[in-house]
Amino acid sequence: MTRQDARPPTPDPAPDFDVLIVGAGISGIDAGYHLSRERPGTRFALLESKDTFGGTWATHSFPGIRSDSDLFTFGFRWKPWKGVAIATAEEIRSYLAEAVEENDLCQHIRFGHRVETASWDSGTALWTVSVRSPHGPRELTCRFLWMCAGYYRHDRGYQPRWPDMERFAGEIVHPQTWPDTLDHAGKRIVVIGSGATAATLIPALAQTAEHVTMLQRSPTYYFPRPMRDEFTETLRALDLPDDWFHEIMRRKHLHESRTVARRAREDPDAVAAEMIGAARAYLGDAVDIETHFTPRYRPWRQRVAMIPDGDLFVAIRSGAASVVTDDIARFVPEGIELRSGEVLKADLIVSATGLELNALGDLGFTVDGVPVDLSECITHRGIMLSSLPNLAMVFGYLRSSWTLRADLVSDYVCRLLAHMDTRGAQSVTPRLRAEDEEMTLRPWIDPENFNAGYILRALDRLPKQGDRQPWVMTQDYFDDRITLPVADLEDGTLVYETAHPEPAGVTFRSGLTGN
Repeated sequence: MTRQDARPPTPDPAPDFDVLIVGAGISGIDAGYHLSRERPGTRFALLESKDTFGGTWATHSFPGIRSDSDLFTFGFRWKPWKGVAIATAEEIRSYLAEAVEENDLCQHIRFGHRVETASWDSGTALWTVSVRSPHGPRELTCRFLWMCAGYYRHDRGYQPRWPDMERFAGEIVHPQTWPDTLDHAGKRIVVIGSGATAATLIPALAQTAEHVTMLQRSPTYYFPRPMRDEFTETLRALDLPDDWFHEIMRRKHLHESRTVARRAREDPDAVAAEMIGAARAYLGDAVDIETHFTPRYRPWRQRVAMIPDGDLFVAIRSGAASVVTDDIARFVPEGIELRSGEVLKADLIVSATGLELNALGDLGFTVDGVPVDLSECITHRGIMLSSLPNLAMVFGYLRSSWTLRADLVSDYVCRLLAHMDTRGAQSVTPRLRAEDEEMTLRPWIDPENFNAGYILRALDRLPKQGDRQPWVMTQDYFDDRITLPVADLEDGTLVYETAHPEPAGVTFRSGLTGN
């Protein structure tokens, strides 16, 4: 065949989407909003494994479920929150439904689409994602993959195995998989755990149960906060526009959280005394504060559970609930035998033992046919990962509202996509510079900074961070809100490429313009 007989090169087929967003929870909705507003015309979809949006607020349905962050910072900065600071799951779901409807995002959501693997091909600069859908297995392609699937497994929570659990004659449930038909009225209930979930469950269960016992290995810090305060009520009386009210309240809560975090670092003993003092003010002589409400760790080394109007303390002081601090020896038919020899009798045991973390939704990633070990990757500003092209992820704050970081990540990703367009680049990959090769690698979250059990259990599966920017996961909103919007996209740590040399006479699409 002569050169003249050869067929002209054919442009690569267009990908199914410019951007695929995995997950339609808080982060996914926020990402979809930003794409539709900042990059109109972008072909994108949100792949959601469930049959509804909402993420955490669709997964959890246990009694009393509510936020443990204030909604003025947990809510979107672009949609004012109008209710009380601590909201029920039903109120949050309604808020998210409004956000989706007002921004016409439902047209972009593919429900019942569970992503199982994602494969990158450098020759075409495309991700191919394998999806299990209501119509069977599918493969979709995209230029950019945006992981908004959260940080824990939604199908199961963390469930320790204690000796002789099978001997218990009653029912054992985990809050993450709470049965819709479970009737807890009139029952003796033991809730294992003392974190935010337990603090939410116990006051709700205590309303109809015979009695609820909180069983903890060690005490937790709690922050009782009034549902309404004088400042908020004064502000409401001024009849301000919704966006003004939202912004003022948002700044108020941000200022308070920053002040508490700073004081917890600089004077942890004083902050501890204040929180323990608050427990004592509510509980009086009803319980031994030293034994049950004096934690062994410094404040904010684990997340502080917010309890509106001190409802957990109120339930304990009333006698409807009680607290026991001890270790579990074994389960017995009538309940739980403790190391002390005491037996807690129960009809129902709730294992409020936390989350089971995963890394990027437990997907199997490959790059040019080579499997990727996420634990060997290094984070780039807590948003991208070394060696993974055209991929962003959302991992929120552990001490502040998750959505604060989701908003910043959305801004950053849209800015990065625009920069790629300007450059004519089809891929961007974080790679270590020569001066970064010997830097000290650290866990994704420094245990000396934050040592919650659900984090420590997963550190071996999570990516690493370095000892300098941009290889650091700051976990500091007040730093990120200044540095991320102006982060240098040309500092040498982001490598931009085209897929392959452009054939003569053929225009190579970036795929990111949305045109």
